[in-house]
Amino acid sequence: MNEQNIKYGIEGHQAPELATDIHWINGAGQEIDPIQLKDYENKFKVIYAFQSWCPGCHSRGLPSLQKMVNALNGNDNVVFFAMQTVFEGFNANTKDKLLETQNKYNLQIPFGHDIGNDKTNNRSSTMYHYRTGGTPWFILIDKSNRVVFNDFQLNTEKAIDYLKSVK
Repeated sequence: MNEQNIKYGIEGHQAPELATDIHWINGAGQEIDPIQLKDYENKFKVIYAFQSWCPGCHSRGLPSLQKMVNALNGNDNVVFFAMQTVFEGFNANTKDKLLETQNKYNLQIPFGHDIGNDKTNNRSSTMYHYRTGGTPWFILIDKSNRVVFNDFQLNTEKAIDYLKSVK
């Protein structure tokens, strides 16, 4: 994929690997090694991008994620990740906010803190590589690591129905 030719979203393209400099905590809030998509190659992956200070992330995105996680509880074919994709408000969107947000929504899934690096102009590497338009943002990646959804607007009920059909 030639990322330079893509302006917005990358649906239908191979999912870029997650950066190894993202700080992660597991579902219990403990620091873990960087998560890599290749480790979940035979799973359907849902990445939710947020910022701790984003009103829409709290009023719409995180409740949608929570509903999906609860509806798919026990389904080993689908994995969920929440990612704080920092592109502004670096002083407010800190690593400390990961555990706070994880606990507030009782989401026992991995949370990442992505501030990017020099190669991404210190903008979240996930935002950079997936060509997202901000937060809240959902990225759905199929078992063969193709991006099948990459956008702000997600119909939660339809997403749940779709994810429940993944075998």
